[in-house]
Amino acid sequence: MGKRIRLQSPQFHNSGLEAKVAKCQTDADFKRLLDALKRAGAFDFPGYATGLYPAVGTGSLREGTSGYTNVWVRDNIHVAHALLRDGQTKRARRVACQLARYFRAHSRRFRQGILRPSLFRDPMQRPHIRFDGNTLKELPVEWSHAQNDAMGYFLWFYCLLIDEGVIPIAEVDRGLLSLFVLFFKSIRYWQDEDSGHWEEIRKVAASSIGTVVAALERLERLLAQETLALRKERGLPRVDIQMVRRLKRQGETALNGILPAECLQSHGQKRRRYDAATLFLIYPLQVVDAEAADAIMDSVTGPLQGAIGIKRYLRDSYWAADFRGRVLECERTVDYSCDLTKRDTLHKHGREAQWCIFDPIVSIIYGRRFRRTGRARDRKCQRHYLLRSLAQLTDDRGDYLPLRCPELYFLEGGRFVPNDHTPLLWTQANLLSALHEMVLTLKAC
Repeated sequence: MGKRIRLQSPQFHNSGLEAKVAKCQTDADFKRLLDALKRAGAFDFPGYATGLYPAVGTGSLREGTSGYTNVWVRDNIHVAHALLRDGQTKRARRVACQLARYFRAHSRRFRQGILRPSLFRDPMQRPHIRFDGNTLKELPVEWSHAQNDAMGYFLWFYCLLIDEGVIPIAEVDRGLLSLFVLFFKSIRYWQDEDSGHWEEIRKVAASSIGTVVAALERLERLLAQETLALRKERGLPRVDIQMVRRLKRQGETALNGILPAECLQSHGQKRRRYDAATLFLIYPLQVVDAEAADAIMDSVTGPLQGAIGIKRYLRDSYWAADFRGRVLECERTVDYSCDLTKRDTLHKHGREAQWCIFDPIVSIIYGRRFRRTGRARDRKCQRHYLLRSLAQLTDDRGDYLPLRCPELYFLEGGRFVPNDHTPLLWTQANLLSALHEMVLTLKAC
């Protein structure tokens, strides 16, 4: 990567954990730490009977009122991918199959919009990416369902499980795969404005385009290997490998024209030079080349990095300083996909919330790079960002159980504290994967 990173020791919120981490030097040490955190509940993933997961685990201060008890497609894929790499294959497979069942149950949304693309201009007419995890039913509230990254994550993970033999070919919903391809074609995803990872104002976003490119790449590989053939949905065009390749190339062209930025549109609320969502294009999606990956990492570990965590983007007003006292509880997780002006009045320069989902991913990227290059600097950075991730776990003196993964830290009364959405299962998933990557690195040394 292009710049030098200052590797200052992180300040642990849980002093007991700090003492244990200081003793970890070998792969066996980190494996014991991983097992101890599992026993302490740090990696509990309480799910619904359907096998899907809410955004937050039990113990969140606002789990009943924030809406975070609902299921998000995006979060479930990140959780399922971590479970897969943890050896919990059945749980990962169940997530993918239940999401496929959900999308099939509401396939009319695909069909209607594919036949009449103008319907997709209304986010509520698109396939819903947030729903009731118990019943697999849509929620009747207005939401920013124009989230192409969420759609791309499902297709990417579903194809990954097919490729790895976790989902047998006989059980694949081949018609549903066709619907996803036709959906991406219908909305012209490479130029479509969507609300993306952060569910905010719609824009042409590299992180969303790249997620769909990764999904189409996975599907193309299966078709090229003749692993499966897609099924034509009645009354809709047939999907073949040529269509998939054309759509993928259109996305690649658009992506290369935007990266390493997130959005180049001139609108002030849309244009964004730095956005940590692009980090996921490196891992887990592996859809960018080395040069783009370096530029993304430089932005995340530079302008976006804070003392505790990493900002989503500059001037982010979500959980701005003293957010709890300035925003009514009922307004904290409302739909911000049309306008951020009101919320942005809360922002003060340099006081953005610092998120906990990114440091584990940075650690993973450095670890995978070390195992390719053998550079000691990469291994040192892997450990540094893993320690930052572990330092974010809660202590035993606050409103939460100890050793839980927050969504973010925000300024309240002049000091950084976890927000209400603790534990966030997406953070847990990323930390679980980062610990596994550290074990792999030390085994390779």
